[in-house]
Amino acid sequence: AGAMLEGRPLRLLGLHGYRQSERRFRQRTGALRKALRGRAELVAISAPHPVPGGGEDDDGDDPPRGWWFSGPGTFEAGEVAAAPAGLEESLSAVAAALAEQGPFDGLLGFSQGAALAAMVCALRARGDPRFPVAFAILVAGFASRAPAHGHFYREPIALPTLHVVGDADAVIAAPLSRELAQHFVEPVVLTHPGGHFVPAAAPQKKAYLDFLDRFCPGQGQ
Repeated sequence: AGAMLEGRPLRLLGLHGYRQSERRFRQRTGALRKALRGRAELVAISAPHPVPGGGEDDDGDDPPRGWWFSGPGTFEAGEVAAAPAGLEESLSAVAAALAEQGPFDGLLGFSQGAALAAMVCALRARGDPRFPVAFAILVAGFASRAPAHGHFYREPIALPTLHVVGDADAVIAAPLSRELAQHFVEPVVLTHPGGHFVPAAAPQKKAYLDFLDRFCPGQGQ
């Protein structure tokens, strides 16, 4: 009810993909932020874990980061990780951002960040007071295959979600994102013809705004 009462734009906490960072995510979501201008503000944070080995575009000040690892310093969405590492620190980082930079109304996650946002939604739906968010937009999300993470998906997650699925996504295949949506109560699923990115062309912009209207001032809920 925060934004509704205060008449301010919604605030979304952005969770980037694996091997990204707050700065990289900001650079790649310019079209989205423009599409949401006046309706919602996107504030991203960096994951707590630097990814070993860096990358071609690595500069020492801004190493690529991840939210958890499925193997020692590695991550594969499809891996049934026996000993996933780093998730608790990331949940704590999200809780800290919500507390220190808030109030936030919802989450917007991409790829591994969307998978993390879904876990936060599950904890929120169970009443975890660290995560006071009302909804989430999950772009190219997936359910973690790690057995240690299975508890997040045991019961349907009762939090409003918009799931954005790229038909040509070669990193997180569309069926993985659809499967994640099925863990939610009444998910909204938006399909686009593109690949592994946050789409913000006219049809997607309309879908984002229609979804956000449920939580926006003066629009009812």
